[in-house]
Amino acid sequence: MTAFETEPIDDACYLAVKAKDARFDGRFFTGVTSTGIYCRPVCRVRTPKRENCRFFAHAAQAERAGFRPCLRCRPELAPRPPALSHAFGVRPWSIQDASRILADQAARLLDTAEVWADEAPTIRALARRLGVSDRHLRRIFEAQFGVSPMQYLQTRRLLTAKQLLTDTTLSIMQVACLSGFASVRRFNAAFAGHYALNPTQLRREGASRGVGALHQGVDVKLAYRPPYDVEAMLQFFATRQITGIEDVALESNNKSISKTVRLQIGNRVYVGWLQARFDGAGTSRNRVDLRVSDSLCDVLPWLMARVRAMLDLDADPHAINSLLHDRFPLGDGLRVPGALDGFELAVRAVLGQQISVAAACTLVARLVAQFGEPINTPVAALNRLFPTPAGLATASGDGLGQLGIVKQRQTAIQAIASAVLQERLPLHAGADVPATIAALKAIPGVGDWTAQYIAMRALRWPDAFPAGDVALHKALGVNDSRNPAKEVQALAAAWQPWRSYAVIRAWAGTPALAPARQNITIAIK
Repeated sequence: MTAFETEPIDDACYLAVKAKDARFDGRFFTGVTSTGIYCRPVCRVRTPKRENCRFFAHAAQAERAGFRPCLRCRPELAPRPPALSHAFGVRPWSIQDASRILADQAARLLDTAEVWADEAPTIRALARRLGVSDRHLRRIFEAQFGVSPMQYLQTRRLLTAKQLLTDTTLSIMQVACLSGFASVRRFNAAFAGHYALNPTQLRREGASRGVGALHQGVDVKLAYRPPYDVEAMLQFFATRQITGIEDVALESNNKSISKTVRLQIGNRVYVGWLQARFDGAGTSRNRVDLRVSDSLCDVLPWLMARVRAMLDLDADPHAINSLLHDRFPLGDGLRVPGALDGFELAVRAVLGQQISVAAACTLVARLVAQFGEPINTPVAALNRLFPTPAGLATASGDGLGQLGIVKQRQTAIQAIASAVLQERLPLHAGADVPATIAALKAIPGVGDWTAQYIAMRALRWPDAFPAGDVALHKALGVNDSRNPAKEVQALAAAWQPWRSYAVIRAWAGTPALAPARQNITIAIK
């Protein structure tokens, strides 16, 4: 049984298909029985008859039912679906529904490539990470998603392969490896078995390479659901950009962010650059064009996931706004800015404690200039990498002190660097959030504000809430209270599990019940 087998929900899905409504992109897929194809709601083909449509909450359900992905709308480009419990406004993460929570956690782990850098994602490994038996995990996962965990993962791998085959000129062997297949033979067999196509049949002549401003690298496409306030997102990064490691463009014909990259997968380190450009911002395209340097091709799926997290492309505005719109009616397009590198974000968060954004950027720029390694890129503004955990863990106190970093923050930065270096502190979207917050707060010089901020941006926790933040107190009008932290905690209880988004809206200066839209400037440490 699929998640959408009730008549009212089927009717809502069909209305979205008829309207080509991008707000529902990735929230469900339509299987057309007359063609055997499944599509995104935004597919521009002629709308099928209602009696020929079946609706699925996830691509894996459609494929299990025997449907093949559409070659025109390309289901692999759809934003990742929200947890099934989010669908159509159902309140997610109910504390009474432990099975739903466990299934959502399992899906999140399967979607997080970094979690599996050192081992294969098997049922046994997944169950061990979640602390349950293999049998129990399989049962609750199938009840929630309509497919087994391995079927879910197989669909994710095949759709990743389909995107790489279509968008890039990577070899079949590279595509098979990057998609998680143990051999080209197994990849060819799985692809042909599911899609009735040979992988080479999806190849396009002159796949996207050497197009646009940068004449090198590999291009892929990423999609998101509207509304999305592109200006606010890029302005956030522009206000905090650090010379040498990032560059933000806000021109009408070039809305993009470029960054240098260091990525460690297992024991290997990859360095290079990327550029994420919003294509047709403000139009119906709802797409980001991502270009990565050739040196990063071997970690392309990891980078795609990190960019999606950095730009919050998989957020579900329908579910979020159903809870927050009444309080923040002018912030429907705001997203939570993420981070490409959790360690970098943590260091910058520590340096930003109790000082202005400009002052924090000055300290970070000095740190990058002193400890960051040089790198050659085709982007004039990008010429350095952020310092490594090893470099900062072994830096001298005098070396850090000369940059204007006080002793307490030196200690905190070096403790974080050592913990990351020893793999005791995971700072990515697949990390255990409560455990990571507790580990961060155990570090001298890291308080609740910093831990919550890191959870919000690096761990991608949608319910992070820095209750002690003075700017938040002021934005919510409780700064004159005797106990503002307690008051905002009580106020924010109604916003769970989207308190991170409420914080961003409050920090953005989006007033509750505001009469008119103001220019957004996100003022966050």
